Amino acid sequence: MKVTHPTKLSLRGIKFYAYHGVKKSEKDVGGKYEVDLDLYYDATNAIIHDDVKFAVNYEEAVDIISDVISEESYNLIETLASEILNLLMEKFEHLQKATIKIRKISVPIKNYTDYVEAEHTIERR
Repeated sequence: MKVTHPTKLSLRGIKFYAYHGVKKSEKDVGGKYEVDLDLYYDATNAIIHDDVKFAVNYEEAVDIISDVISEESYNLIETLASEILNLLMEKFEHLQKATIKIRKISVPIKNYTDYVEAEHTIERR
């Protein structure tokens, strides 16, 4: 019997303009965000059939991210990350594990920084 390990499907540098943050100005003016996503699943059937209906459809995953980022405003990027991962797990039943990184590029703090990043992982039991 062959043992298969999960396939890791990665999406990098998905860009958004959104309205999240603790400060009123962040919610009013908005800022740039960048998302990386790693999706782990058993791709055996997708590979055998060469068919996206057996795969984790990454276009649908990006649509979920886009909907969550644009439809509601959150104070914390940690909350945003958790909401996205929960919806991804609901949508893709064969998704075993997912890790998301959300970078807030426009950071309204006194010192200059390239970005602030939250990383969150969820795993099916």
